[in-house]
Amino acid sequence: MKKKLLSTMLTVSMVASLAACTNGNGSNIEPAPSQNAIDNNATTTDDGSTDAEPVEDLGYTFGDHFYSDEPVTYSMSFSDASWYPMTDKWVTDGIFAKITERTNVTLDLTSIDSGDYNDKIALSINAGDAPYIIPKTYDESRFVDGGAIVPVSKWTQFMPNFTKFVEDYDMEADLATITRNDGNYYRLPGMHESPNQDYFFMVRKDLFEGAGVDIEALEKDMTYDDLYDALVKVKAYMVSEGMCKESDYIWSDLWCGQESGQGNGGNLLKIMGFSYNVASGWAVADCIQYDQSKGEWYLSSTTDDYKEFVKTANKFVAGGILDPETFTQDDSVATNKFYRGETAIISVNRGQVAAFESGLQTGMGSEGKTYETYLMVTPKGLNNYMAENSRLENGVMISKRAYDELGEEDFIKMLRFVDWLFYSDEAYDLTKWGIEGETYNVVDGQKVLADGWYCSGLGYADPTPDDENDNKDMRLEYGFAGGNFFYGHRVAQRDDHLTPALQDFSRRISEYRDIRPLNPALASTADENEQINLWKTPLVDTINTWTLNFVTGKKDIDAEWDNYLKACDDANAKQLVDLYNEINNR
Repeated sequence: MKKKLLSTMLTVSMVASLAACTNGNGSNIEPAPSQNAIDNNATTTDDGSTDAEPVEDLGYTFGDHFYSDEPVTYSMSFSDASWYPMTDKWVTDGIFAKITERTNVTLDLTSIDSGDYNDKIALSINAGDAPYIIPKTYDESRFVDGGAIVPVSKWTQFMPNFTKFVEDYDMEADLATITRNDGNYYRLPGMHESPNQDYFFMVRKDLFEGAGVDIEALEKDMTYDDLYDALVKVKAYMVSEGMCKESDYIWSDLWCGQESGQGNGGNLLKIMGFSYNVASGWAVADCIQYDQSKGEWYLSSTTDDYKEFVKTANKFVAGGILDPETFTQDDSVATNKFYRGETAIISVNRGQVAAFESGLQTGMGSEGKTYETYLMVTPKGLNNYMAENSRLENGVMISKRAYDELGEEDFIKMLRFVDWLFYSDEAYDLTKWGIEGETYNVVDGQKVLADGWYCSGLGYADPTPDDENDNKDMRLEYGFAGGNFFYGHRVAQRDDHLTPALQDFSRRISEYRDIRPLNPALASTADENEQINLWKTPLVDTINTWTLNFVTGKKDIDAEWDNYLKACDDANAKQLVDLYNEINNR
């Protein structure tokens, strides 16, 4: 696949120049739709008012299939994951060919390795040659103030699938969390009908049962202290059966170490932290949280709740349950221990459940050992919240270059294509499942993969991996079920690939756990954003270092607590919180 070459003469430091083309408060105020475009996009009702239904001659209303009368090409960046890399076949026969067949739109792709995606997108934006469509954007804040990204909220009136979803599921409060001080948002997010708890715990149910622990009965009201007590029993059982030694740990987790934990404790401390009202691990950048009862921002990492959180996490380490190397090791170390039957619990996400089951089958089933897994609802700490509360996902930025080069009319046409590709039911099914009758069929109202196909992206492993067969992974073969497209959506479509076990887990966590209130948006200016980043970066580094030392027992929590608070103060914790509240109160 021919890839566009991004300039190697640029450096990441040039991102700072994005703020050069702004108005007085750092906000991008153009482009905005003309009054003529707005008028043409509205129909007049009997009472003389207008609504947002596009007129017929524009050819695209809610529920319509998008098709361009003339062939058209739009440039788009593509986050290319190394574990399922894009191939020429995706363009000639796969997902991109099918998009073109259905819409008459060809996507001119800039393929970028997912590990370098954010930095190279920044370089291309800075150089003025960013693709028109930029999906897989998690944080648009570094690009907002430079004027190179369209304030897309001004244009969503031309996107009927997007606006219908916002209306049907009351997404306004969610969108407010990404709205800037100029009243606009700059990313079209993936939207969920309800929050999606994608990361949770898989346990060896057979080991819990052997230890006399009924995990299904326990999980509804289970606290982390209850989980600790249960795992102590499980370990005693495993030791008595010769499965491990007393000196071994029976919990060795992934997504927390050097490979993917980002030096902050990763997934485990994120999940556990939110149950103690603390943003930690992967979520530590949100360490400043909002107190709904007081109407003010505070640093969650210096509260009594935080102290309780690190004490509880350390309890698992000190008690010989959780391996402290969890926070330094590569992910494969943790999974291989689980596959060999050396551990009884591990983090998992929806897309990896089938792979973990397959790993267990290879690691234990081949030796004739029996086992049973269970997807456990995350325990409670000081609240009853699940870890996730946002209904927004990564999303799509639109470069101002698209507006400049296409002109208003064709720019609106491109937005209608984006609306179809990322927000219509038709495109969601296409990008997720592929072609009905070829890669999947509908049986009794349920989508199922067709014979000869499996899909690791949907959690379906090769059904006969040890036999000679022609089974193919449709994600590897054609690019369907990739992460650049199908995120968010209605629950029925979002979860239509889930196995019965995952569907049952989804039902239980929704029934047993509550959803945290959303933090309000912080309407900060460009200068304030710069100051926030200058203060937050060293503060977060300080918090991460101390948190991992507390959790692993390298520092005594009670003895060193005051020193920790002083270290946070020295890293401008008070100034940062004061700035948040100053912005909040103006």
